[in-house]
Amino acid sequence: MVKINSTSRLFSIDTQVILAQTDTTVGFLSQDAQKLYEVKSRDTSKPFIKVYQRFKDLQSHKLRIPSSFKSRVRRSTKTTFIVKDSAFRVVAGHLNSSILRNLRWNHSTSANESGKSFQRDFCEQKADIIIEDKNSFKESSSSSLFKINKKKIKRLR
Repeated sequence: MVKINSTSRLFSIDTQVILAQTDTTVGFLSQDAQKLYEVKSRDTSKPFIKVYQRFKDLQSHKLRIPSSFKSRVRRSTKTTFIVKDSAFRVVAGHLNSSILRNLRWNHSTSANESGKSFQRDFCEQKADIIIEDKNSFKESSSSSLFKINKKKIKRLR
């Protein structure tokens, strides 16, 4: 089920806040980080994770992954990596909606108010587009978090 709360027929998908089940938990997705900061009432000094559809999309954004870790990043699931203060994940083939398949990347954050747990009413009010499948929304554990530099990798979460 896809529900759109926009009154305009000619809205731009890349500026909308999307509520969807991600590979790890229920999340807000958008290409407009400023809208996500407003929805979550979050401090702007705390950046969002960028979620890429394919490893090739990640490489086109000029984020250089050290050669020794490229294979690990490409094959990882439910894992977030930090390289030079940029957090990202590659989520291949998980998003089943045709709306999300057309977007090569999104900023991602958990669907809740900052510091609080998932509340469906809050999320539905704040989202412009709601994408829900037959399994509904379920809050589960967050992704693993690793920091990568040229020579080593360190687990943070």
